[in-house]
Amino acid sequence: MANDFNRSDGMNYAPVSANKPKPVCAPGEFVFAAMALDHGHIYGQCNGLIEAGGTLKWVYDPDRAKVANFVKTYPQVQAAATPEVILEDEEVKLVAAAAIPSERCALGLRVMEHGKDYFTDKTPFTTLEQVAAARTKAAETGRKYMVYYSERLHVESAVYAGKLIQEGTIGRVVQVIGTGPHRLSKPSRPDWFFRKAQYGGILCDIGSHQIEQFLFFAGCKDAQVMHSKVANYNNPDTPELEDFGDATLLGDNGATNYFRVDWLTPDGLGTWGDGRTIILGTDGFIELRKYIDLARDPKGDHVYLVNHEGEQHYAVGGQVGYPFFGELILDCLNRTELAMTQEHAFKAGELCIMAQNKAVRING
Repeated sequence: MANDFNRSDGMNYAPVSANKPKPVCAPGEFVFAAMALDHGHIYGQCNGLIEAGGTLKWVYDPDRAKVANFVKTYPQVQAAATPEVILEDEEVKLVAAAAIPSERCALGLRVMEHGKDYFTDKTPFTTLEQVAAARTKAAETGRKYMVYYSERLHVESAVYAGKLIQEGTIGRVVQVIGTGPHRLSKPSRPDWFFRKAQYGGILCDIGSHQIEQFLFFAGCKDAQVMHSKVANYNNPDTPELEDFGDATLLGDNGATNYFRVDWLTPDGLGTWGDGRTIILGTDGFIELRKYIDLARDPKGDHVYLVNHEGEQHYAVGGQVGYPFFGELILDCLNRTELAMTQEHAFKAGELCIMAQNKAVRING
């Protein structure tokens, strides 16, 4: 299995659980395949499923070099000669994929048409037409269109924060503030990364993490995009790249959200981005320092809690695990919705496109 993620490169974010999670199914009970290796997040997706008991049987990508690297990481996997080998294998229950963002929906529709569940990297869509098509196909087939919102699902501090909120530790959540800075690592990026029609724009792409977290932490089923803006401040040679974006949302339950995402992380930071989340409740607040505690601790997964009982700091790295993946496997086997509802996955993907479409373009 892939080693823990490269701390300097968010594109190859592939956490491995330190606490040896207990598989939720027997070997061979949940067989899955990997397709479309365009983004390094596919390794994180596969790591999570394997740790939870999934059996990785096939991999397919037209790029043989990508397949060769994948097979080195997962020597148990078989390289499929065509997509049809995977799609027509009745043993395969789910296909995990990290295609070019604009191509993720089309692949998902094809997977669901073949009676399999689909697990895509974020962002799940780049147009509202794709969202509508996926909603229709999921309803027609009964298959899942799940999304790897890794900045919550594969971050132990975020998992722990969710538990604290559910326990009522900070009362009713009324605001979520998120920052999602990323290091650009420009020379290592593929061509599609700089083409807006393919990556969808910064609010659609990495903004999807932030919107999903807001909906989850604040318990919203829907939200309005009140204001959003984007800019290219520092990359004139790639004019279609947006290296800054922010947005304000109002949830259907009255909770509010502000988030900022960017590709401006300096080389001097010890990780690929100082991702943080601040969750304000009526009885306290939580701050997450996800990947680093700046100038104090190079390790991430720090949770700071303040409520009526006092101030607390929890270093939860290696302590919590990533329950989403086992829950997803059981959802696929039992046709339940414990890991994430289908509507939640779609709503986060839909709202990030709305934020992108509404964004004011700053000419900086």
